[in-house]
This record gives sequence, C-alpha cells and structure tokens, in this order.
Amino acid sequence: SDRLKDLLELLPEHDLPEDLKSKHCKRCVVVGSGGVLHGSELGHLLNQFDIVIRLNDAPVQGYTDHVGNKTTIRMTYPEGAPLSEQEYPPASLFVAVLFKRVDFNWLQAMVKNETL
Repeated sequence: SDRLKDLLELLPEHDLPEDLKSKHCKRCVVVGSGGVLHGSELGHLLNQFDIVIRLNDAPVQGYTDHVGNKTTIRMTYPEGAPLSEQEYPPASLFVAVLFKRVDFNWLQAMVKNETL
C-alpha cells in the first residue's frame, strides 16, 4: 500500500474534463470488444448516445458502420492501451484499469517516462 500511495502522489490531480462534467448522462452505452456487433450496422444508433464507453482496445476505424465512431471514455488494462497518439480521440478520456502488479509498474513507467 505504501508503494501505491507513493505512485499516486506522482500523478497530477485532475478532475473530469468540463465537457464530461457538464453532461447530464441520460443515455449511456458500453461497447465491448467481443465482436458481437460485427455485421450489425448499428453504428449510427450507438453514436446517438450521450456517453459511449468502449472497453479494451477494440478497433473503431474500419468498423464504424457496425460500432459507431463516438468514444467518450476508453477503459482498458495497460496492455490494451493505444500505442499511438492517432488512437486517442482528442475529445475522449482514457481510463487505465489497474489490477495486477505489472499494471502499477506500467503506470510508474508512464508517469516517470521510464522504459518498462
């Protein structure tokens, strides 16, 4: 627990982005990465939700007809984190879900700009 406290002290304090704080989350949808939407052509319906939470690193580009292109929040374990800046939509929030010891090592490496 001391290591976690030390790691959390390295992180800057941030609140939710203003556009997320101001949303009155009336309709939310969680889109998983299992592929069940492939072929569904539901993308236009998913884009109509106020908040679209995407899990893991399921691709959006090339599948927008089926999964939409709106991403408000992307939640994933560190190993599923996008590898390039192009994979982070500018208006979305990335949430790393830390679970394993190696996840905390990853966070420390990211915060301290170290090689993992």
